Amino acid sequence: MNFDGPVVVVLGPTASGKSDVSMAVASQVGQVEIVACDAMQVYRGMDIGTAKPTTKDREAVPHHCLDLVNPSDRFTVSDFQATGRAAIRDIHLRGNVALVVAGTGLYLTALIDDLSFPGEWPEIRMELERVADTSALMRRLRDLDPEAAEKIEPGNRRRIIRALEVCVGSGEKFSATGPGTDAYPPNGVQQIGILWEREALGRRVAERVHRMMDAGFEAEARSIFKDRSPSHTAAQALGYRELFAHFRGECTRDEAIADIITHTKQFAVRQERWFRRDPRINWVRVLEDPIAEVAPVVVSHCS
Repeated sequence: MNFDGPVVVVLGPTASGKSDVSMAVASQVGQVEIVACDAMQVYRGMDIGTAKPTTKDREAVPHHCLDLVNPSDRFTVSDFQATGRAAIRDIHLRGNVALVVAGTGLYLTALIDDLSFPGEWPEIRMELERVADTSALMRRLRDLDPEAAEKIEPGNRRRIIRALEVCVGSGEKFSATGPGTDAYPPNGVQQIGILWEREALGRRVAERVHRMMDAGFEAEARSIFKDRSPSHTAAQALGYRELFAHFRGECTRDEAIADIITHTKQFAVRQERWFRRDPRINWVRVLEDPIAEVAPVVVSHCS
């Protein structure tokens, strides 16, 4: 994918400090607009639990790809690809730098690389979604497309169903569609990754979860649970799904919070694992302060 102007990416696992770094860079450089590359920040009303940029930050620096759909709406990777690329084109038309803040690896790949998507078969997808046993779906995928199954986390029900939908609907392997996510061609995009020691990142995750709870995350999640009929994807968002379980009486509040912290730490490991496959990323190991240690590297690519 070739862009008509500068595109710089700040990426890393959850709680690594990506948003703070991007705001610091935008305040130093000027003429920078931020493109959020996050699968859950596209949903309106899911603000605290997704660590969405604050109103103050959004007033100070233009942000894109936030609040695109309601939690009840289906939103796909290809939808994000089209929306994100349109945002970057508009940013470049204004003569500004597009600073992508990325936590969702597949969305970033779709945005900056030539990732194409196969067709959709809604009836097949609905039939697959009626199968409650995700492990059974994964076993079926291993039979039909072992290569695709190898690359998908066993608990990622949405991706498993999507791969099966393509295999059954097209009669071809999901892994054979497009150039895939293991191709890393030159694309002119500068990618800077934030890397913490795992124990330090774990502490940051726990601290952030407690801040979210203090900021009203439980009330936000309860509102969505009661009133908004979240889509399957939105309902699986970290933090929300654990609180939804609490609202259904399946666990206590304290147990839900502990689960959020545990699952978020596990998710951060998976995020880092995805990003570390890309040899084009310039990793910056952070010891204490991501703004002081990472922002200067990003600024050097934005100026």
